[in-house]
Amino acid sequence: MYPDVLLCIAGQWTKSADGRSIPVLNPATEEVIGSVAHAGLADLDAALAAAESGFAAWRQASAYERSKIMRRAAALLRERAEKIAQLMTLEQGKPLAQARLETGIGADIIEWMAEEGRRGYGRVVPGRAPNVQQLVLKEPVGPVAAFSPWNFPINQAVRKISAALAAGCSIILKAPEETPASPAELVRCFIDAGVPAGTVNLVFGVPAEISSYLIPHPTIRKISFTGSTAVGKQLAALAGQHMKRVTMELGGHAPVIVYDDADLDAAVTRMSAAKFRNAGQICVAPTRFLVQRKLYDGFVDKFTAAAKAVKVGNGQDPASEMGPLANARRIPALEGMIQDAVERGGTLTTGGNRIGNRGYFLEPTVLANVPKGARAMNEEPFGPIALISPFSEHEEAMTEANRLPYGLAAYVFTQSQARTQAAIAGIEAGMVSVNHYGLALPEVPFGGVKDSGFGSEGGSEAIESYLITKFASVLGA
Repeated sequence: MYPDVLLCIAGQWTKSADGRSIPVLNPATEEVIGSVAHAGLADLDAALAAAESGFAAWRQASAYERSKIMRRAAALLRERAEKIAQLMTLEQGKPLAQARLETGIGADIIEWMAEEGRRGYGRVVPGRAPNVQQLVLKEPVGPVAAFSPWNFPINQAVRKISAALAAGCSIILKAPEETPASPAELVRCFIDAGVPAGTVNLVFGVPAEISSYLIPHPTIRKISFTGSTAVGKQLAALAGQHMKRVTMELGGHAPVIVYDDADLDAAVTRMSAAKFRNAGQICVAPTRFLVQRKLYDGFVDKFTAAAKAVKVGNGQDPASEMGPLANARRIPALEGMIQDAVERGGTLTTGGNRIGNRGYFLEPTVLANVPKGARAMNEEPFGPIALISPFSEHEEAMTEANRLPYGLAAYVFTQSQARTQAAIAGIEAGMVSVNHYGLALPEVPFGGVKDSGFGSEGGSEAIESYLITKFASVLGA
């Protein structure tokens, strides 16, 4: 059932001009399940020309008409959700229930942005003279180059496409080669919903080659990237050389602060589910657990038990709660971090081993008393590893929470309003969730600070960077 995935340029599905393709593997079995077209420069030139003509047509559509077409795309995504979720599980590995949820939320995101596009308001500024009219206008910035990752093949791509279309922009999406079929089906929903040819284009290939060609190109006026901090900095620097707007949603290393008045069971239940969702391959995954000493031993015991109870297996098995890692590179990378943490004095309470010799499965892993010098405490693990450390006072927790250059997400568990407010004020992060996992809804901001990037890919803020502000001053008769 897995297709050979094609490029989409000017509304047409096509092989690459030179016929190249890339194999696609199922991370649960390591088997080749299909292929994806490999774009070359000729394909990128065609996509750029299509995006330019698509922008000329789409920007002329009224906000109301754009909203209607986007809502139609959301309806198609819901109709096709089961097929798309099946493809996502095959190529990415996550349990089918999580793939269904991601696809459904994708439709919610399209609908949210469809409505936000109808509210791209300007304003009238009172003039200093009675015959002067001062207008502030909002206009689409132009064609967009967007780069989305493999961990959420629908969720990350749909945020970029929807914000661009809502603002009146066209877009070239460079989707992930590891997981190409589900974002291709997302693009198909927009094409079938009736966006003008060239408004949404899809390419795959070598990421460095595509980014180095698209970002400096004069057709492209805006860049959106989700991925690692190291790559994001390179792309932001390249965009800066050419005065291109950017939205960067980069890495994280989210602290979880559990105060001694917290509901221990609720903290363990909610954060263990968040930690091992998508095998921990989430930029906002809780990672550094800072637990006040009164609750520390109990938290370690209960969290370890929760990790041991996670059912790991092929995402197509309804019993599976955690699937494989996305690719072969992740296994040795995480094994190295775990070994380093133990060698530095950390205690491995569960996990730490690869499961079997087929598929990229790793046990849910818990490390206690991990010293700050361990690699895992400083580098984003991006896997099913929980690092638990004790703290005594609020200031100590704040110092550790803010120690790293990351600032994407943070979590706090307490029943004290004073502690809640102090933590929200003190934590350097773009998102803070208290007593639950409350992030990534379509209607709320999603983005980080410091090395975790800038800009938002959620809420009413998401559309702002796709719009330019034009001022017009008119002297009347």
